Amino acid sequence: MTSQLDGPTQAKQPEWRYQWERFSDAEAFLFWDWVRPRTLADFAGKRVLDAGCGPGHHIRLVAPAAAEVVGLDLNAHELARANLADLPNVSIVEGDLARWKPDEPFDVIYSIGVIDHTDDPDASMAHLASLLRPGGLLMAWVWSREGNRFMASVVEPVRARVLRRRSRRAVERLARALTAVLYPVVHTVYRLPLRFLPYYAYFENFRRLTFERNALNVFDKLNAPYTELISRERALSWFPADDFEDVQILPYRGVSWCASARRRSR
Repeated sequence: MTSQLDGPTQAKQPEWRYQWERFSDAEAFLFWDWVRPRTLADFAGKRVLDAGCGPGHHIRLVAPAAAEVVGLDLNAHELARANLADLPNVSIVEGDLARWKPDEPFDVIYSIGVIDHTDDPDASMAHLASLLRPGGLLMAWVWSREGNRFMASVVEPVRARVLRRRSRRAVERLARALTAVLYPVVHTVYRLPLRFLPYYAYFENFRRLTFERNALNVFDKLNAPYTELISRERALSWFPADDFEDVQILPYRGVSWCASARRRSR
């Protein structure tokens, strides 16, 4: 059914398996926000690839409409296989999304919160594009360089220099404590009409989510082995005009990009 390309693959990162053993993501509205302006109709009757599927929470949202869904993950594939065993049109594959090759192309490929954690985001997106049929839809949600100065200048250095050497359980405890500290501020100061405050739009989502889901957001930022913040220009470069049309690079909550386009039919 599938194979890996020759040459080195991205190293496995047990941090991701730990994350998805400890947390879950059941918030459907976030997924549909992240793939906007695309909708469930874009998946109807299609052969779909979830590139970096984690434990499979997004697959469960699109599988009822799709003809077939393949979930691809290097670190959490066993969790996804167990979680989605009840869905007959879903198969789970272990592999590196930047090198894995299917036997046949896909109509729809999406990658949510994964490309910016790969060794080479540009090469990862180029490879996924090569797996699309003509007319196929490619989507990615990534953290943006724009609006993320605090993440770039504080969170990433602390994560790289300090948290990488701590146990995942210690990092999880820190994430839960930081989440609790945020609640009074987000539910008081950030309810005022002070849109100039950093992460103002982002914290609007915070108030919609459960404590556990917010703790996942915080843990994700502290746990990721590596995060490359993506500029709008860079996201746009993933969809060259000769190969793609209907290109959409939409900001989300001031901290991320919803990037998508259709491969030209030829």
